Amino acid sequence: MYVDIIKVLAQRGPLKLTHIMYKANVNCSILKEYLHFLIKQGLVEERIARKQRVVYAATQRGVMVLKYFKELKQALPIVEEARNDILTPY
Repeated sequence: MYVDIIKVLAQRGPLKLTHIMYKANVNCSILKEYLHFLIKQGLVEERIARKQRVVYAATQRGVMVLKYFKELKQALPIVEEARNDILTPY
């Protein structure tokens, strides 16, 4: 879920909380917890937009983490296939 949130912010630019909720498909209370964690890790930052509204954006570090996750996913496709096999009923 953390990666999904960073991905939405990296692709769509700074967004308000409600827009992140819909695009990442997560409820508000959980999203706030996740954003707080991501901010503490330096992967997301709060910004003040027009009319003093708070928006969230992926940091450079967050974008790098996305890149590493993408590379890891490509390097380990067997792990993903095995996970899908376990979750798929016969």
